[in-house]
Amino acid sequence: MIRVHSYESMGTFDGPGLRLVVFLQGCPFRCLYCANPDTIEAGGGRETDEAEILRMAVDQKPFYGRRGGVTFSGGEPTFQAAALVPLVRKLKEAGIHVCLDSNGGVWNPAVEELLGLVDLVLLDVKQADPERHRALTGRSNSQTLRTAAWLEEHGKPFWLRYVLVPGYSDAEADIRTLGRLLGGYRSIQRVELLPYHTLGVHKYEAMGLEYRLRDVRENTPEQIDRAAALLREYFPTVVVN
Repeated sequence: MIRVHSYESMGTFDGPGLRLVVFLQGCPFRCLYCANPDTIEAGGGRETDEAEILRMAVDQKPFYGRRGGVTFSGGEPTFQAAALVPLVRKLKEAGIHVCLDSNGGVWNPAVEELLGLVDLVLLDVKQADPERHRALTGRSNSQTLRTAAWLEEHGKPFWLRYVLVPGYSDAEADIRTLGRLLGGYRSIQRVELLPYHTLGVHKYEAMGLEYRLRDVRENTPEQIDRAAALLREYFPTVVVN
């Protein structure tokens, strides 16, 4: 069984083309800006048989076109890697393109197998600096960077995703550190610069939780343009989402 938080049909922001996005439950990170705090606890969501997800994915296949498919997001989908592996195998047998949106912070044999199966990884690097990453997420970024290195070593295509959080990940030094670490990776097909937003704040209020970045304002166009220009010094393809 797989613990599912929710679904999004016809998603356009989580991989190429039109996609069925399956948001899974459970995450080891505690990102200050998390837009889905209700996906963090491993015991939440609904236990779902893989056959139900497979059926939904196959039913929607006519809408995917040549580029679309299924994306597993969260939460952190590798949190349930062992349960996902057989489902992804069946999706591949059905000719469906599979993306995995991951923070790269979980590693075990099932995660390694899962990464080898999927077509594309959307790797969320929250911060390149170890201490600033810990302040932002509560966890080290060492495994995330090792996951990026594994993807590069195995020739697994991935998109690098970076959220521009004012005061936490938008300094020039932050972006240049990221560029120096990963700028030479040939497996990175594109970099997605994701502006900071507060769309999930109402969830914190509903859950009785404190949103600790309440005083952080969304990026100005100038901040986004400056960050994109810096990233383009290291990466050939940078897209603002």
